[in-house]
Amino acid sequence: MSTTATTPRIGARVLLLDANDRVLLIHACDPHDRGYHWWELPGGGLDEGEKPEDAALREVAEETGLIIPSLGRKPWIRESRFHYKGRDHHREVHVFLGRVTDTAPKVAHKPTENEKAGLIERRWWSAAELRQCTDKLLPAQLPGLLDDLLTGVLSAMPLSLVD
Repeated sequence: MSTTATTPRIGARVLLLDANDRVLLIHACDPHDRGYHWWELPGGGLDEGEKPEDAALREVAEETGLIIPSLGRKPWIRESRFHYKGRDHHREVHVFLGRVTDTAPKVAHKPTENEKAGLIERRWWSAAELRQCTDKLLPAQLPGLLDDLLTGVLSAMPLSLVD
């Protein structure tokens, strides 16, 4: 679903950490331009009437099979404009902190057709590995944000990221 350039579509994603503080990222691409690929946090758009927190939990379960017991704080909100599948998009994504102790999927994946078309892989990344990544990361500041979160210097109030 595309939105106009002035009205962002609201979404929710999870900065999901395991017991070793590795973050789960989804490697995705534009099905219309397979050379355009990136790593992003699991999540997606809100369904009609859905709260961002509920969408975040639902999307993680659908995309990864993981069930998050509860969500933590909201470290940031990210607004972005991008080109995908031949159309311009405008999003506002609420990111929540989540933690799991077991990284084995608990429920069957339920990816949308769009997710199936663009999914390359899922991977857990350590902070050190993330700092060495040369692929596109969403958000681009993710390595520093993760470092700040893990060292306790990330603001308690949600940051506002724009790209």
